[in-house]
Amino acid sequence: MTDDHGGFVLRSGPLVPQIEQIFRSKIRQSVWLPKQRIPSEAALAVELGVGRSSIREAIRLLTQAGLLEVRHGVGTFVVAAEDLEHADEFTRLLRRSQMLEVFEVRRALEVEAARLAAERAQPEDLERLRRRLTLRHSHFERDVEKFVDTDLDFHTEVVRLSGNAVLLSLFESVRPLLRKTLIDMVDIEEGVPDTSQAHDRLLDALWDSDPDAAVAATRENIDTVLRQLRILDS
Repeated sequence: MTDDHGGFVLRSGPLVPQIEQIFRSKIRQSVWLPKQRIPSEAALAVELGVGRSSIREAIRLLTQAGLLEVRHGVGTFVVAAEDLEHADEFTRLLRRSQMLEVFEVRRALEVEAARLAAERAQPEDLERLRRRLTLRHSHFERDVEKFVDTDLDFHTEVVRLSGNAVLLSLFESVRPLLRKTLIDMVDIEEGVPDTSQAHDRLLDALWDSDPDAAVAATRENIDTVLRQLRILDS
């Protein structure tokens, strides 16, 4: 089920990260106030149209992050205001570390996919890829989720053009986490670097059937983001 909740829309795919983000927003925007008891799992499940197990897991994650406190037999409460500040900083540090790991995995997958795609892609494939890239560029600095989706559509197509079904399966399994990571970067780190030129160079390399140039463009794209994450994490 999809519904709108304070600017967030539940989409197809893993629900728990989306629910966690909705709850974070309620805390950040003071819909749920410090020391306030939040609605019960049953009430939240009805409100969002999801199962109680998804609600319970999202609460567990926020409790682990120090934003919520479960008092058995009493309810779940937002922590005190002074503790929220410390918890928010801890969450930032943790998420930066997780983002770094996700991009390290992405680099390993996409570099090999780009090399193979440069050797195997056909002109009709690359025309389709060009249209995806144009759409990706048109959404830069506009709607964040739409931009992330069109960016990942482009990269998924590159991996598909590698002709390696295992690489494609691995990338598609990582894609939901990668999507969340990119959206978090905008939300937490206030933007991602503009790597549009690296994307253009990747497409040119595929047209030229140049594996070395395709690998270099892919590394430039991902390493630009990795450098930013490593600076923030240091």
